[in-house]
Amino acid sequence: MAIIETLLQELEQEAQTTRRVLERVPNASLGWKPHQKSMSLGQLALHIATVPGAVAEMAAGPGLDMPPAFVQPSAQTSAELLPALEQSLVKARAALGGIDDRRALEPWTLKRGDQVLMTMPRAAVLRTIMLNHWYHHRGQLSVYLRELDVPVPSIYGPSADENPFAEPVGAAV
Repeated sequence: MAIIETLLQELEQEAQTTRRVLERVPNASLGWKPHQKSMSLGQLALHIATVPGAVAEMAAGPGLDMPPAFVQPSAQTSAELLPALEQSLVKARAALGGIDDRRALEPWTLKRGDQVLMTMPRAAVLRTIMLNHWYHHRGQLSVYLRELDVPVPSIYGPSADENPFAEPVGAAV
């Protein structure tokens, strides 16, 4: 199986879970922060929605000569989160669709002027920054939801609020 095909399959699988988490973001709490140094709920949720497309487009290029500015806009409404995620997934699929195995294994470099900050194979950039970084922030969002007393969906297994492995209530034994 091709390297990018494997990453795309994982992206699709994890997008299902990400949708379930983003669906729970309460509109009335978008400005809430667990700490003054933290992103707001609206910033974190929009970041999660846009990571796949932004990172895939960045990684599809030859590299970057300056690190991104990391300005985190906030969602204005929770209703914009799922459309933003869908648009991001479209961008990610398009960007990744143009990468074959040879190109996936080529080095990708992030620089600050003449200083090399990071060099790794393009596929590793996609794995660590597009996927692992996405999961990290999704986990962070699940903690925000818990702190706001919003039921947390099952992610990789049962949560305290949802157990997809439990017998349905009233099921025959």
